[in-house]
Amino acid sequence: MPPATDAEGDGSLKPLPRALAVPPGVAARSSVPSVRYDLAVSGTGELTPDDGVPGDDGPREIFERGGASWYGIQFHQRKTASGERFDMTAMTAAHKTLPFNTRVCVRSLVNGSEVLVRINDRGPYSMGRVIDLSRAAADRIGLTGLGIKQVALTVVDHDGMRCGGLPVEPGDAQAPVASAEPQQRARVQVPARRKVIVPQRRRK
Repeated sequence: MPPATDAEGDGSLKPLPRALAVPPGVAARSSVPSVRYDLAVSGTGELTPDDGVPGDDGPREIFERGGASWYGIQFHQRKTASGERFDMTAMTAAHKTLPFNTRVCVRSLVNGSEVLVRINDRGPYSMGRVIDLSRAAADRIGLTGLGIKQVALTVVDHDGMRCGGLPVEPGDAQAPVASAEPQQRARVQVPARRKVIVPQRRRK
């Protein structure tokens, strides 16, 4: 590589000026890119997104924030606190205080995914947890592979609300409706009892 030369071409190097090389009238600026220091980083290297709702979902009030866990096969088909059978494939959840059949939009604060669930059980009772999701609901927001992660809960209590970018329909996540036709039980014919006449014994 040929040695650096100045404009005059005399082959000598000149020291850099002590002043900033900024043209007159132009404000000095740094070439270092700006860095955001307000991003929270979890222990696994994941960036935790804003817990606000997506822009297309409109204003929404956050009811509660905290940890979410899930339960599955070990409780499948057992009775819940509401009296119905737990179905790990249904979009249901357990909460300490919300009334049964309340619809809740659960937003993951790890990846921003949302799922609509119906409250049909009580719990969780561990410190720091606010909701226990069914296996299917936890899968929907990527929770099953992570264990316990932070979520934000929104109660879906009026028409026009959205969850996961989709409008919530009136029948979404509702309790299963029993068949209107009464189940006819098989009648078993019991033979009529015969009256047996027992002769009286004579006293001796």
